[in-house]
Amino acid sequence: MSLRNGLVRAGRTLDSPRKSLCGVMRTLTLDDPAGWLTGDSAVGMSRDRAMKISTVNRCVEVLSNSMAVLPVYIMNEGTKQRLPEHHLGRVLWGRSNEAMTTFDYQRLMLCNELLRGNAYAWIYRDPSSGHPRELIPLPPDYVSIHVDTAGHLWYFFTHPVTGETTMLRPDDVLHYKAYSEDGIEGVSVLRRASMTLDTARAAQQYENSTWRSGGQPSGILTTESDLGRAIEVVQPDGTKVLMDPKERLRQSWESCHRGAGNAFRVAVLDMGLKYQPISMTNSDAQFVESSEIRVADVCRFFGVPLHLAFAGKQSYESNEQNGIEFVNYTLLAYETQWGQEDTYKLLLPGERDQGFRIKRELKVFLKGDTAAQSAWYRTMREISCLNADEIRALEDMGEIPGGDQYYANWGFGPLEDWARLSVLRALGGQTGANAPGGNENGE
Repeated sequence: MSLRNGLVRAGRTLDSPRKSLCGVMRTLTLDDPAGWLTGDSAVGMSRDRAMKISTVNRCVEVLSNSMAVLPVYIMNEGTKQRLPEHHLGRVLWGRSNEAMTTFDYQRLMLCNELLRGNAYAWIYRDPSSGHPRELIPLPPDYVSIHVDTAGHLWYFFTHPVTGETTMLRPDDVLHYKAYSEDGIEGVSVLRRASMTLDTARAAQQYENSTWRSGGQPSGILTTESDLGRAIEVVQPDGTKVLMDPKERLRQSWESCHRGAGNAFRVAVLDMGLKYQPISMTNSDAQFVESSEIRVADVCRFFGVPLHLAFAGKQSYESNEQNGIEFVNYTLLAYETQWGQEDTYKLLLPGERDQGFRIKRELKVFLKGDTAAQSAWYRTMREISCLNADEIRALEDMGEIPGGDQYYANWGFGPLEDWARLSVLRALGGQTGANAPGGNENGE
């Protein structure tokens, strides 16, 4: 369906896109989002420039892809039963909207949360049932939040093409926010890390100019002879200019030895000229070392371990522990925030009253570590937390005969026989006809 028409029907379209709404509304363009969102042009570090810093680009990719691969499910908190046939399946693990898979949708939402501070998605609902039919991301640069005099929260969306402004109820807008100082609007990583990112950007430009544009001279031509005074030189266009003899000598040298085609040419020096190459200085070496510090600073702001940014010391033991901490102290926070927002706004009030909750499966990260995954499955099966069918379901395999039975580790028998096996153990392992109440078949 048309986003424009859907928003007009779902929200309240204002008469004029330029009309002042409580003094906070203004028409914006993609090139000028200042005042709508934190952490962009106002702090001197745009998203495009920030993403050209390799560490920023990698951190955003790691976080957004990690959240996008998490399977989403609905659970009844009372019974701990998953609901695979729930009506929300079509938008949560089917297709979020006509143009996006759930992977693309979730990755875009986290990118907006990281780089813009806020991620918004309009919930298009079925007019008759109220069930969500599509989740449509809104450009954060065109969304504004207003709290009215009664303390109610409203979202205003200005269409980037038509300029129409629509007022949306908070129940119809998913809002994932980054670190927030007021709990209403998020502050992007770009704004909080602006000084670090500006330094990293400047260092990147310096390094580029050093190696590509000759920011540092590659060598020095010296002579004890007098090169004379400036002389008049005729330019190709016929104009005459005064040129310093040093500049003429530099141009003559570069024309012979600059460029890939002139590599390794023999230099012929006269007039007592001597060429002295310049190697990397101690300050240059310190510059290389400081780049490692900048990488670590950026990773700290994003909460990404160094090894995931392809930096730092590569040790399997430390990387394994860092990966666990990444899930526990970074991804878990996003999963909790998204789960609470989705539960409150995507589930109907009656479903929430029944204890339904929307969650994401963080255990998917065990798939890359088969040893840890096998140990976890074994432990959960031996303590009767999972049966064979439930383990197979986590591995995308079907049910098997007898797979619905739970087992315990005391002799590893069926849980339903636990009481009888406990009596036999207390009697010293008597079985069959010798056991109290037993028969010749051992029952």
